[in-house]
Amino acid sequence: VRAINKTVLGCYYGIKLSCVPPQYKGRANLHTFEDWCGSSTAQLRMNLHYPLYPHSRTTVKKLAVSPRWMNYGLRIFGYLHPYTDGEFVFAVSSDDNSEFWLSRDNSPLNLQLLAWIGKTGMEWTAPGEFGKYASQTSRPVWLSVQRRYFFEIVHKQNDRGTDHIEVAVSFPSSLHFRVCVRAHLDESALRMSDITHVPQTAASHTRSPSNQPDNQLSNQPAADMLRVDPRDTLYQIPALDSRFLQGVLPDCSYKPSYIIKGFPLLRYQGLQFVHMSYIYPNDYTRLTHMETDNTCFYHDSPLYLDRYGFSRYMRLDEPEGQEGEGRARGRGRRHTFFFDVILRAQPQIKSRPQPDYDNTLHGDLPPGVVRGMDRLVEGVDRGGGGEREGEEVGVSESLWGLEGDSEEVEGLSYDSTPRPVFDPEVNWAQTFQVTPLDLQAMRSDWIDLRCNVSGNLLLRPRDALPVVKAFMDKLNHRHHGRFSLLRVLNVERRVDGAQGSRYFLELELRDVNGQHLRLSHYIYTLIRHRLSRPRGLPPLRPAPEMLLCNPVGFHWNPTATVHFIVPVKNQARWVQQLIVDMEGLYQTTGDPNFNLIITDYNSTDMDIEAALKASTLHRYQYLKLSGNFERSAGLQAGIDLITHSIVFLCDLHIHFPPSIIDSVRKHCVEGHMAFAPIVMRLDCGATPREPRGYWEVNGFGLLGIYKSDLDAAGGMNTHDFTDRWGGEDWELLDRILQSGLEVERIYMRNFLHHYHSKRGMWNRRTQRSGT
Repeated sequence: VRAINKTVLGCYYGIKLSCVPPQYKGRANLHTFEDWCGSSTAQLRMNLHYPLYPHSRTTVKKLAVSPRWMNYGLRIFGYLHPYTDGEFVFAVSSDDNSEFWLSRDNSPLNLQLLAWIGKTGMEWTAPGEFGKYASQTSRPVWLSVQRRYFFEIVHKQNDRGTDHIEVAVSFPSSLHFRVCVRAHLDESALRMSDITHVPQTAASHTRSPSNQPDNQLSNQPAADMLRVDPRDTLYQIPALDSRFLQGVLPDCSYKPSYIIKGFPLLRYQGLQFVHMSYIYPNDYTRLTHMETDNTCFYHDSPLYLDRYGFSRYMRLDEPEGQEGEGRARGRGRRHTFFFDVILRAQPQIKSRPQPDYDNTLHGDLPPGVVRGMDRLVEGVDRGGGGEREGEEVGVSESLWGLEGDSEEVEGLSYDSTPRPVFDPEVNWAQTFQVTPLDLQAMRSDWIDLRCNVSGNLLLRPRDALPVVKAFMDKLNHRHHGRFSLLRVLNVERRVDGAQGSRYFLELELRDVNGQHLRLSHYIYTLIRHRLSRPRGLPPLRPAPEMLLCNPVGFHWNPTATVHFIVPVKNQARWVQQLIVDMEGLYQTTGDPNFNLIITDYNSTDMDIEAALKASTLHRYQYLKLSGNFERSAGLQAGIDLITHSIVFLCDLHIHFPPSIIDSVRKHCVEGHMAFAPIVMRLDCGATPREPRGYWEVNGFGLLGIYKSDLDAAGGMNTHDFTDRWGGEDWELLDRILQSGLEVERIYMRNFLHHYHSKRGMWNRRTQRSGT
């Protein structure tokens, strides 16, 4: 990073406020770099003119910009002035990649990368969508009202989608983001060749930030699911003695309304009665890195998104000349100040569809030009580079009413002077308002077979944290303030609108001796209706009341053995990998309460029993079978070896996270609940470190259940499913639900199914050449 003329910067960047003309206070500089393809900020930095020679320089009043154009890059920089002391959380949303940098002080030399969207160019968000990627949200940053902080934004937009970039700010306690910002700067009197004042910071330097040492972008995994999460290592924290939980809450019976015991089901109808649980905090099982190929997560129809983009979520701000009128119309709305130089937060609007362009942007063009531009602007949102190139030609012709080649138009000759062509005006400083987009609120707990990248349903903080606080109050009241809450590790909610919701709380506590303990406990928030007489109204009416209670009989056994049952035949390389993985699982967790059972249909390519004896597995069982491979019969043969504890019906080609044993154990409740974790199927060429694929949302072949419950449901169907497989998991699900159990269904982090072809599988033969 080259040296910067501090004398010039002292005035130019507003360090001395008297240097800044009043009309430019509350603005940030915006530099545009046009006609440059690509989606990543790294590609923007390859531009020959970046960062010193932009196509244009202007200012913006807030950090919510949507020029409605394509193939450009933006650099926005200035100062933030907090309205109060405190910790702030920043978030960024953009299409496509973007970065938000903030200095520790007023020096551009001390920038740090706080939040960003992507580094490959494949990542993007909808307007106001701040929760798609983990990197979008910054860590809490302490800012002082007495200081100003230099910031910089880098943004790259390709030729597809709805272009936008917005930065929002929030307090950590609320995590409710509002678009911000204002700052100090003035370049109006400068020429394009005047570059002495333009800073080359760590954010804007010509080298890609991913190549610079100690930069966060260089070490980020391809998928957010690979980020470190406390859930992955919960088993390492010592468990709280269950005696401390006795008497904390009153007992209540557990009778959810969605249990269908005895209800007659058609074959495979059980899929319609399985619901998802809600998770807090975000576990990033949503495959955001796959959504370039699959945008099913968004509520609008693909047809609408392809044609109009996300315009319906946005409301363009009026040009400055019409601000007075806009203020008059908006008088009486509540405004919240986040930064006094920076921003007046915009009021929350209910979203309405907007036209693809703002007519006021083109007021200087001749009559009829705007009407002809709709084809071009529509193409900007719709996408497709080839279509746009054709549309641009169509626009230039439609401006003058030309149809076909110019030589064929009456009145034109070869020696006539070509008429001028008007370039569409682009308002680079076009800002907009948007309501933060809560896509989770649009999802239901039904299994969505149309979308296989969505991940777990997210539980809102306002639905999770009050329950945690209420339980902690009860716990400390019982034990006289013995425990303090360190972290909310995991909260799962199973919604029942009729009876009440079941919660699974996993908390990290510290007792009076300073020991860290893990609490993993099911509670019930029972709905009770009490009669109340509102003031002035004589009739009584019921008012719902939530009662925290202990669901009698609904508790998990932390020492139950989990038996992994895998039937195999002539798959030596995968069997060897399974044994190695199981060895690693035992070495990592040290959990002695799991057992590997392999039922072998007389494999000839490997001595499986000898391999098991030579392994370091703590427990294993081997059963040799004869005849053709039958998955259902092979699983049942392994089930028959068990007297009690948990059965986990498994496949051969699975990558297990270290938390798998603990997760299966926690989500299997004898007499009440089975567990069907959702596995991610890897694409061809994908690996656990580069996971590309999809969630197997309709597969129930990986199932944990107590043997007593499986026996009560009738075990495996070995009559209908002999030499074939596929459908036996759905048929078993029908019977489990009919027996009165519920099935917990959760996307499990880093639980993967390796890609493999069907060549050489048990029911296939090799076709020789010429036959």
